[in-house]
Amino acid sequence: MDLEGASLVALFYSLLLLCTGYKCSAYELEANKSAVLTVDASAQSARTIPDTLFGVFFEEINHAGAGGIWAELVSNRGFEAGGPNTPSNIDPWSTIGNESFISVSTDRSSCFSRNIVALRMEVLCDNTGSIICPTDGVGIYNPGFWGMNIEDGKSYKVTLHIKSFESVNLTVALASSDGSQSLASANIQAAASDVSNWRKVELQLDSKGTNHNSRLQITTNTKGVIWLDQVSVMPLDTYQGHGFRKELVSMVADLKPRFIRFPGGCFVEGEWLRNAFRWKETIGPWEQRPGHFGDVWMYWTDDGLGYFEFLQLAEDLGAAPIWVFNNGISHNDQVDTASVLPFVKDVLDSIEFARGSPNSTWGSVRAAMGHPDPFQLNYVAIGNEDCWKKNYRGNYLKFYYAIKDAYPDIQIISNCDGSSKPLDHPADMYDFHVYTSASNLFSMTKQFDRTSRTGPKAFVSEYAVTGSDAGTGSLLASLGEAAFLIGLEKNSDVVEMASYAPLFVNTNDRRWNPDAIVFNSWQQYGTPSYWMQQFFKESSGATIHPTNIQANPASSLVASAISWQTLEDNKSYLKVKIVNFGSDTVNLKISVAGLQYAVNSLESSTTVLTSSNVADENSFAVPNKVVPVQTMLSNAGTNMDVVISPHSFTSFDLALAQADYVSDI
Repeated sequence: MDLEGASLVALFYSLLLLCTGYKCSAYELEANKSAVLTVDASAQSARTIPDTLFGVFFEEINHAGAGGIWAELVSNRGFEAGGPNTPSNIDPWSTIGNESFISVSTDRSSCFSRNIVALRMEVLCDNTGSIICPTDGVGIYNPGFWGMNIEDGKSYKVTLHIKSFESVNLTVALASSDGSQSLASANIQAAASDVSNWRKVELQLDSKGTNHNSRLQITTNTKGVIWLDQVSVMPLDTYQGHGFRKELVSMVADLKPRFIRFPGGCFVEGEWLRNAFRWKETIGPWEQRPGHFGDVWMYWTDDGLGYFEFLQLAEDLGAAPIWVFNNGISHNDQVDTASVLPFVKDVLDSIEFARGSPNSTWGSVRAAMGHPDPFQLNYVAIGNEDCWKKNYRGNYLKFYYAIKDAYPDIQIISNCDGSSKPLDHPADMYDFHVYTSASNLFSMTKQFDRTSRTGPKAFVSEYAVTGSDAGTGSLLASLGEAAFLIGLEKNSDVVEMASYAPLFVNTNDRRWNPDAIVFNSWQQYGTPSYWMQQFFKESSGATIHPTNIQANPASSLVASAISWQTLEDNKSYLKVKIVNFGSDTVNLKISVAGLQYAVNSLESSTTVLTSSNVADENSFAVPNKVVPVQTMLSNAGTNMDVVISPHSFTSFDLALAQADYVSDI
């Protein structure tokens, strides 16, 4: 295409966007398709959407937690990732200095009984004698999770455990990836008598520069043997001060999630039960947590992000925690129902940890971790995608009745789909997962129209467009998902909750495509699917109104209408959302009947998510290529002629007022 042609195309799309939400001339609209959208905003036809409808699902996948939302910068901080047998692999730790200066290995001499492996560093050189150490010393370094993001003016807490039978003189530094640039450093000097037994050392390093690909290094110029264990670097500036990477969790908070489902997913099950998530191994002081290898997504986690931290994150987000626990079933092995009671007891202990008084056995452990008040745990899911497995129903019933007996108010979620036929076991909700193409998901807008209005409600805990339509997060994928969510809004009398999956991906370990939030050590952006969810953040607890679209031929439009009120200033809005999944521009006449309040046109707006190509994606280079664009809606009223761009998601937010600034339209 020549430059003139490209300019004409750009002008065409600019006109489409300018016309959206505004009156356009007949000449501009004559080639477009037409449709009529009616909204019944009367109180008699309205229905309240559940407070919990839209939330988020967190799974430890794609290094979403370790090297992601958990702000710990050291990877394999306890040297346990190589396994309990020594010598072992210490990756990603590496040595500074060649083998004539330093020898590094692991042994089982740690003071922590649940993670017994420690690093033994024998320094062969000295600052005097026959083997002189290099000027900058020798030692070890850790690059973190594909580089540590160290920023100018920020402070970092460094913790390490040391043992030696000789005096020590160590330099602890945050430096560039090759060690040539020192960003912050501190010196540790101790007599042999002070470190002959394991000693915990804590330092605060204040960075004097920025480097997004930094490392932690521990060096010395003194001959001797030093043991190191449980080495940590945590930024002091974290979300709510609770150890979460602020910029990532802030993106989640911006969605206003009403729940958070955790910690998986397949991560909960494990390929084998021996590698499943075990909550008791993830609580207590971080130094004492053994960590585990997640054999589904194939990486080690130190479990600094544990059961307690997930509950804390839910509280910080103002979201209801949904605890997904293992029910004695993995991908490859299953506990027989006759032997599952220890697993049941373990889950009852987990609920007591969350909800029990600070004087109870497990509530006291929570209190000792700094949270004496109980967490509001009201939802649990028994397993993940296990319905078809031989022992699931038998195991499920053991858990169900034991939990209901001890905690009758807890809502229990089954893995079995009850959308098309009744469940054959008791449940408060059933899990529904869907990963499919954009066109298929668009066609599933009415998936729950025929679902029974009695019995357990649906928890659509995992939905996404996948495959070639999705790329690594395309506009087209977000449009199929938006239409599906509009269908969930309309069926929210039988759908209680819904969440996109997966939530996060570290680009250095992409195990699943696509994802809502993409990041590396220092950057992050939302995919179109993330921005699509922004259109629904007011839906939970809102009032939904009936809508009807008249179009000829069959329409590619899907629409819904809700009314809601802001918490900050109690302002009321009517939000009309429209997905145009087709390639044609549509002249749309919107007619609202039964509205109790006048429309304030001066505070009304329209927001559009679209792009010039349905395959368009965001990236680190262009993070805002496909993002919502908001403009004022000057012709806001109960009757509007608007233009809906092809392949777009549009929201008309009509500000409602009693008398002031009333529109004449």
